[in-house]
Amino acid sequence: MNNLLRLIGRRLIALPIMAIGVTLLVFFLMELSPLDPAWMALGDNASDPGQVKAFNVSHGYVIDDGSPTGKPIPVLVRYFNYLVALCHGDFGIYGVGTSHQVTDLIAPALPVTLQLTFLGLFIAVLISFPLGVLAAIYRDRWPDQVIRVLSVIFIGTPSFWLATMLVLWILGSFKGILPVSGPVPGFLDDFGGWLARMLPPAIALATPVIGQMTRVVRTSVVEELDRDYVRTALGAGIPKPVVIGRNVLRNALITPVTVLGLRVGYLMGGAVVIEIIFNMRGMGRVLVDGITKSEVSIVQAAALVVALAFIVVNIIVDMLYLLINPRIRSV
Repeated sequence: MNNLLRLIGRRLIALPIMAIGVTLLVFFLMELSPLDPAWMALGDNASDPGQVKAFNVSHGYVIDDGSPTGKPIPVLVRYFNYLVALCHGDFGIYGVGTSHQVTDLIAPALPVTLQLTFLGLFIAVLISFPLGVLAAIYRDRWPDQVIRVLSVIFIGTPSFWLATMLVLWILGSFKGILPVSGPVPGFLDDFGGWLARMLPPAIALATPVIGQMTRVVRTSVVEELDRDYVRTALGAGIPKPVVIGRNVLRNALITPVTVLGLRVGYLMGGAVVIEIIFNMRGMGRVLVDGITKSEVSIVQAAALVVALAFIVVNIIVDMLYLLINPRIRSV
């Protein structure tokens, strides 16, 4: 137990280090851009030195020292200010001549993306794990062949294409029953409305992952079934369902859980695209709006929040991996 707590402590200690690394990457990638944030945001008004200076002062690029352009703030100082602001939950402001907070855009959008991601993950696990186990048990027989063909089809189905087809199908057959636009109802306030709004995009998001995870689960279970302890247990007269349920599945789940953590990043990235197709106000819409409006602060905040969410989810998956695999607890 002490070894397990020590390993979990290491993961938690690594979390702020990785978070700082993400902030460095996001901040300096934007800094390396050859485009001027003021010029991108102001557009035709960028020819007015006063507006350019006002924009740079409000966004922390320069200090108003009375000169026409202001005194530039060193990049390291701006990064430090950026970190301090992040610690206070401040992602900066957006807009020209306004003080609108980026946090006000992120706060309602992030839950939508996380809900869509985890519903897609739940659907993928709910379908792929039983299919993978069934394919492994009936290895090289017709259930295995059918499941392998289905998994290849699922892997080759792009999420964005399937999402588009689902939108057209819903508009043609289920208009008024399954909404494809409008706000997402609260999970606790209206579960039926939430599920009707979330289920089609979650299915589109989960389909390729179902195919990938089915193959991973099948391979892992097949390898476990070929081990000596399984043959010994079966030879001792222990029923096969008991051996599979108590031993094989527990050991075989280690690899799929690890792979599943990597798939969370794919699901979060795919959710950004799926949200736009289904007209959902999530991080994808926020990111696209920031790009189309040339708002560096919005793009920076959206990229940072998605990256940090991915890190946190992978830390959680690592902890689940430690709990599932007792052999690693002694490391």
